[in-house]
Amino acid sequence: MKKKKLQKVGDKSPATNPNHRAAHEAEGGASGALVGAIVGAAAGPPGVVAGAVIGGIAGALAGAAIDTDSSAADARTRELDAEIGVSGGDLGAPNLKHPPPTSGAYSASSSGVAPAEDGPAEGPIQTPHI
Repeated sequence: MKKKKLQKVGDKSPATNPNHRAAHEAEGGASGALVGAIVGAAAGPPGVVAGAVIGGIAGALAGAAIDTDSSAADARTRELDAEIGVSGGDLGAPNLKHPPPTSGAYSASSSGVAPAEDGPAEGPIQTPHI
């Protein structure tokens, strides 16, 4: 059997774009600063400032980590899609030539020609006991 040549799929994910990464870090930083300021308000005005700074740093780091993880997952998904033919392949192509069976004929029941002889797989319907 001839091995199929895989197409190289370009990196089209917006998550790997540096502008999107910076936007995600900014979103995380802003939400972290807001939460930090709210929590720091319990300590007064110095707590608001300290909470906003610490929360902003923590939020930016969290945004960067989530973006990196998302980018890696997107890259793996694109790789698998290219391998099985979802993007640019022949998944579901009606004109494929399959090799003939090598182990003999299939049963009539499994091919849908004749009904199963033993009854349904879930068994007979039982009567309820009230």
